[in-house]
Amino acid sequence: MAGFMDLIPGEERSPETESRSVMHEGLIQHIKGELDALRAANLYKTERVLNGPQGPEVQADGRRILNFCANNYLGLASDPRVVAAGRQALDRWGYGLSSVRFICGTTELHKQLEADLADFLGCEDAILYAACFDANGGLFEPLLDADCAVISDRFNHASIIDGVRLCKARRLVYDHGDMTHLADVLRESRDARLRLIVTDGVFSMDGDIAPLDQIRDLADEHDAVIMVDDSHATGVIGETGRGTPERCGVHGRVDLITTTLGKALGGAMGGCTAGPAPVIDWLRQKSRPYLFSNTLPPAICGASLEVLRILREDTGPLRRLEENQKHMRAGLRDLGFDVSRGEHPIIPVHLRRFDDDASLAARLSESLFARGVYAIGFSYPVVPRGQARIRLQISAAHTPAMIERCLEAFSAAGRELSIIPDGS
Repeated sequence: MAGFMDLIPGEERSPETESRSVMHEGLIQHIKGELDALRAANLYKTERVLNGPQGPEVQADGRRILNFCANNYLGLASDPRVVAAGRQALDRWGYGLSSVRFICGTTELHKQLEADLADFLGCEDAILYAACFDANGGLFEPLLDADCAVISDRFNHASIIDGVRLCKARRLVYDHGDMTHLADVLRESRDARLRLIVTDGVFSMDGDIAPLDQIRDLADEHDAVIMVDDSHATGVIGETGRGTPERCGVHGRVDLITTTLGKALGGAMGGCTAGPAPVIDWLRQKSRPYLFSNTLPPAICGASLEVLRILREDTGPLRRLEENQKHMRAGLRDLGFDVSRGEHPIIPVHLRRFDDDASLAARLSESLFARGVYAIGFSYPVVPRGQARIRLQISAAHTPAMIERCLEAFSAAGRELSIIPDGS
């Protein structure tokens, strides 16, 4: 196999370039070996190419297929009202601004979206990022010094883990959702100048909800601050879709919230941090992903403003989403699948009782796809070893008939792979 330097026409091969060529070849061979290992372990991620817009059904591999693996919880990703608002913003403001926010990348759209997000989330102010991954990556380092402590749920999202690594604060972990352990860690860290409790609002692999009411009580008792990544909850849970704080009765009482525009809120890209106005102002001065990343495209801002308007005026999609996830959970349990009880549209179908759970998850996903259902299998290291599952994600745009077709596919695939009894 030719090295990189072999591909440069007319390049004279000096001893130095020969050495680089060998090193490049060694790197390529190493990476090829690592990729082969991923494939052998059923951990290699393939990307199916869609041939049309996102929705409860998608065009893939030349056919229409039911989609049960998107974060399109409210079905707004291709909603005509959202598309029209994005097109209108594109026509008025152009394709992009070719700038970061503090130079010449801030428009009236950006300021209006930040104000509307802050109001929706029950906070004083908000700051936009290219993604919630950037919001989490740019939060901790500007706020926390070596005399502070971050106290993080063990199952927090990778973006939180990476963001915490960038700051100098002491790092402490409490067992997932364990309030007794959290209280112990708070007592152990009482010498810290500032303690920041960090949790996902909804945990993406299981769909379980952080007990924010109990966390708020502990934070008040121990004079700590709370930060919640509510990416899988904003627009999805709570009486009016305002997320985990509303669901747990602490709306307006969470100190810092990060969330995304890339899931229920239209599904494109973008994220934000919301909180007290002075903290948001400080992040505008010091948060590196904000300072050194291009501003969010105007079309996304315009479409996101329309999504927030829809959420304020119509809770119908929320009610349909609740009905749909209940329908799916009950149907899977009736078939004999291992499905935990819950209320979020993330529904994990567990394969933990099988010795070959990782391989089984991959085979079940392929069998479902062959039957017209797009659902992804997850196994170690994405989830703990021995806890492989299919993760279903329900949308308000799914019809009852679509859910029944999905259940029929699960029934046939489950019997074929001996996951459920033949008589189920």
